Amino acid sequence: MFLRSVTREAKATRLAILLVFVMTLTACASRPVGVLVPSGTATDATQVDLLVATTRAPSTEPGVLFGGERAEQVSAAELVISIPPDKNRKIGEVQWPKKLPPNPETDFSTVSIKPLAQLSDARPWLIRTMPKSRRVLLFVHGFNNRYEDAVYRFAQIVHDSKTDVAPVIFTWPSRASIWDYNYDKESTNYSRDALEELLRRASENPAVGEITVMAHSMGSWLTVEALRQMAIRDGHVNSKIKDVILASPDLDVDVFRQQWLAMGSNKPKFTIFVSQDDRALALSRRISGNVDRVGQIDPSKEPYRTALERSGITVIDLTAVKTGDKLNHGKFAESPEVVRLLGDRLIAGQAVTESNVGLGDRLGAVALGTAQTVGSAASIAVSTPILVFDPNTRQNYKGQIDRFNTTVGNTVTTAVGQ
Repeated sequence: MFLRSVTREAKATRLAILLVFVMTLTACASRPVGVLVPSGTATDATQVDLLVATTRAPSTEPGVLFGGERAEQVSAAELVISIPPDKNRKIGEVQWPKKLPPNPETDFSTVSIKPLAQLSDARPWLIRTMPKSRRVLLFVHGFNNRYEDAVYRFAQIVHDSKTDVAPVIFTWPSRASIWDYNYDKESTNYSRDALEELLRRASENPAVGEITVMAHSMGSWLTVEALRQMAIRDGHVNSKIKDVILASPDLDVDVFRQQWLAMGSNKPKFTIFVSQDDRALALSRRISGNVDRVGQIDPSKEPYRTALERSGITVIDLTAVKTGDKLNHGKFAESPEVVRLLGDRLIAGQAVTESNVGLGDRLGAVALGTAQTVGSAASIAVSTPILVFDPNTRQNYKGQIDRFNTTVGNTVTTAVGQ
C-alpha cells in the first residue's frame, strides 16, 4: 500500500512538471535568441533607460550578453529599451519580436548598451535618470528567466506603471530551464552578498532618497535573504529602503517567518501579491515538501490572517484576476489593473488598503444603488477581482459593512464571513 502511494505521488509530480514544461514551451516557442543587439526605435515609441547589475557570467553569443552561469564578480551595464507606441500594444504585454531585427513599431527592441567597468561608474546614469522624487526602484526577477527576459519585463513594468523612479534591475544566474529549479535556487543563494552590496551602495548614495524593492517568484527568496543579511550585519535594514513588494513569492512560509523575525523591528513596509491558482507555485510546493508557499496562501484564513495583521504586512489577493498567463504566475505584471496599482500607489510608497481598493469600492457602489438586490450585493462583495488584506482589514470591513447595512440590511455580513 505504501509503495502504491509513493508511486501515485511520483506520477502526480511528474505530471505537474510536464504540464508546466509544456506551458513554458508554448509561451517561449516563438521567441528569437539574441534580441539585445541595438536596432533602433520608432518615432512614437517610448524609451526606458535601465541600469542592470548581474552576477551572471558573460555570454559569447551575439545579442545575449549574459547567460545562466555564475560569475565571480558583479557586472553592470546601461541599457535603453524601446517600447512600441501605445496604439500598437496592450498594457501588461511584452511584445517579443518574431524575427530579427525587430520592428520597433510593433516589437520591443534594444536601442543601446553601455557596459560599465564597475558599479561606481553608474553615477552619471543615476544623475541623468533620477526623478524629483529621488526614488529608486530595484527589481529582482524570478525562476526560469534569461537575461533579456528580465530586462524586457522590467522595462514593460516601468513603462506601463508610469512610475516616477530611477529603474535598476538585479539579475542573477538562472539557466532558464524548467529542469534547473535547484540550480536556480542555489544561484539565488550565490547572489545574496552581491544584492546586499548593491542595496547598501544605493542606500549610502546621497542622491538617493528612497528605495522600493520589487521581487518576483524565486527572486523574493533572494531579496528577503539579502535584507535579512543586512539587518544581521548592520543591526537593521537601511532606513532608505522604505518598501518591499513581493510578487508571487516562491518562499516557504515557515522560512519566511524566520527571515522576517531576523530583520528586527525597523523593517521596510512589505506588500505581497498572492494567488491561490498559481500553478508554478503549486509545483514548487509539491517538490518542496508540501509546505505552503507565501505567494499561494489565502490571507483571509487562519493562521495567516491574524499573523499578517500582527506583522503589518499588506497582502493583495489576485486569485480572481484573469490574464493571459497560463501559469497564473505573472499577474502582477500582466494585469492592467495591477500595473496601474503598482504605479499609482505601491511604487510611489503610498499605502494600499481594503478601504481604497476592492471590497470598499464594491460596497460603496452597492450603497449608491448600482446593485439590484441584496443577493447580488453579497455576490459582488465576495467576488472582487482584487482583494486587499491590510493590517486594519477587520476594522475596514466593519466600517464598510456597517455603512452598507444601513442601506440594504444585515445579510451581507454572512457573505464576507464576519
